[in-house]
Amino acid sequence: MTGSANLRGSLFMVAAMAGFAVEDAFLKAATQEVAVGLALVILGLAGVGVFSVVALRAGAAPLPRSIVSRTMALRSGFEIVGRLFYALAIALTPISTASAILQATPLVVVLGAALIFGESISWRRWALIVLGFVGVLIILRPGLEGFSALSLLALVAMVGFAGRDLATRAAPLTLSNAQLGVTGFIMLALSGAIILAVTGRVALPSPAAWGLLAGASLFGILAYAALTQAMRTGAVGSVTPFRYARLVFAVVLGVGVFGERPDAATLAGSAIIVACGVILLTKRDL
Repeated sequence: MTGSANLRGSLFMVAAMAGFAVEDAFLKAATQEVAVGLALVILGLAGVGVFSVVALRAGAAPLPRSIVSRTMALRSGFEIVGRLFYALAIALTPISTASAILQATPLVVVLGAALIFGESISWRRWALIVLGFVGVLIILRPGLEGFSALSLLALVAMVGFAGRDLATRAAPLTLSNAQLGVTGFIMLALSGAIILAVTGRVALPSPAAWGLLAGASLFGILAYAALTQAMRTGAVGSVTPFRYARLVFAVVLGVGVFGERPDAATLAGSAIIVACGVILLTKRDL
């Protein structure tokens, strides 16, 4: 990849992370009125519609036969876990805290690649993975007064997204990003349906809430498209570290929109996670 391609890819990645952070903010605002399950169903159906159109315009079926496989079933299961628990984390905990914990996902992916795919990991990389998890524990503060059991929602979501990413590596190469997008948003809608099945019937959103959900859908879809473009434009090692820009945007939105005040432990843990992740992703010779 050329330097200009990597630069464009990095800019697309930053744009994608900004979009996902804004989507989270819209979703958090909407779920102050709308049930989380209903919000996820609406966002999921919107994404399915858009990516189905993209797939059809490219001359492909939104749900091809290759979507039915053991690998895709695993991917879908992990996607449901990640989507469901992260939405709950966004709704019930500070957006900055949930986003900070989610940033440990690449560390879990590297760990999973070693345990599942047999990839070789040096002791230095193992040390970074362990240190990254120490950062997560600093944010969670288990056993201390500042600990909130609700923060475990983001932790479960992180494991779900890591499992999804690992399963994606084994997914059929014939599946396009649009087709994976269709399945991903179907899982998002199913996550909402699961929550609704537990919580029962809910009222329809008000016009203001519909506007917030529309904003979440728009930015979520645009962010997914930007993420796809980023991964296709620049080298993975050059582009992927910019995923951590999401944490910066999340903190800014959390403070500016929701009046959150991340404490020293959250900021310190976030810094450790980001530093370990960036080193892991950029220093291939460790």
